Amino acid sequence: MLQYFSADWIFPVSSPPIKNGVIAVNEGGIIAEIFSAEQAKTIKAEVKKYRGAIVPGFINTHCHIELSAMRGIVPKHTGLVKFVETVITKRGQSTEEIDSAMLAADAAMWQNGIVAVGDISNNLGSKKIKLQSNIHYHTFIETLGFNPAKAEEILENAIALRDEFLPLKSSIVPHAPYSVSAKLIGLLNDYASINNDFLSIHNQESQAENLFFEKREGDFLPFFNFLGIDVSHFQASGKSSLKTWLSAFETQKTLLVHNTFSSKADVEFAKQHNPNLYWCLCPQANLYIENTLPDVQMLIDEEVKITLGTDSLASNDQLNILAEMQILQKQKNIPFENLLSWATKNGAGFLNLDAQFGSLEKGKRPGLNLIQLSNDFEILSNKVEKLL
Repeated sequence: MLQYFSADWIFPVSSPPIKNGVIAVNEGGIIAEIFSAEQAKTIKAEVKKYRGAIVPGFINTHCHIELSAMRGIVPKHTGLVKFVETVITKRGQSTEEIDSAMLAADAAMWQNGIVAVGDISNNLGSKKIKLQSNIHYHTFIETLGFNPAKAEEILENAIALRDEFLPLKSSIVPHAPYSVSAKLIGLLNDYASINNDFLSIHNQESQAENLFFEKREGDFLPFFNFLGIDVSHFQASGKSSLKTWLSAFETQKTLLVHNTFSSKADVEFAKQHNPNLYWCLCPQANLYIENTLPDVQMLIDEEVKITLGTDSLASNDQLNILAEMQILQKQKNIPFENLLSWATKNGAGFLNLDAQFGSLEKGKRPGLNLIQLSNDFEILSNKVEKLL
């Protein structure tokens, strides 16, 4: 039996919005048909009508669900280096606290209309939650290690963890340019190429990251000293972080996360080096940590593929993609349809889920979210009503 849903607007994403359209969905949640207002006049069955806009389920391409128990522990506006230091020193919650927080975070994301997540993991703790979740997860198994002598061992341990995550889908990825050696970057690139994996890396989240690579100066030097990490082998490249590490990567599909301090020259270089890059924005986390946002208009002008993420509850008050969209619309004046494409179609494309998610099309099972917009498509609330 089909269910019929109508709203003031339907946004298929893959095609123009439909005023007063109707979506027919079967018992399995698969879209059977989409009708214009005129075509809907022929429907004989009951149509459930709503005020607002129906959009596909949201895709969160960057999250750290295993940090959910750290909500409110790290002060805001500390800057990245102090933020990471605090996460390291304050990450001592019990297994029970962590499990409970992850379960609540997963439920909140589902309630907020998120249907798929690219999630960063350093251990196996999130596997049980992910196996039982309504959400589709792709786990990015994160590696860290600035000592080149330990690169092979780090990769071997990550491969073992990936095996433990089965049957869940996963990739082995670098944490950030400042936390992995050039040798480890090379090994990860080779492994990804052999296995045809898509990757993720935190990119240019702070100005200190660029300064470290350009001049071997700045806040990261005392940070490494705090951690007891010997960086005497490291030589400044005279180039930005992105230009330095991306030169060692092949053309695997890769998500660059945050990009808060990426310049136009960085983006132009990246596009020439790897045409298969996606650029993930996590605006609420950027404001939480560095109290600034990326140059979003520049990314739009450069015509790169943009996705959205929430980061973790250590750096965000909520895991809500619609709230991320609302921040960008208010502070960067980004049109709603751009934001919606980033939150759905582009995210599904990056995670290789576009056969099911990302747009309202016949044969897909993307989920249906009802949101509230003004007449000129301003997001009025970050609350989501899940219709399916």
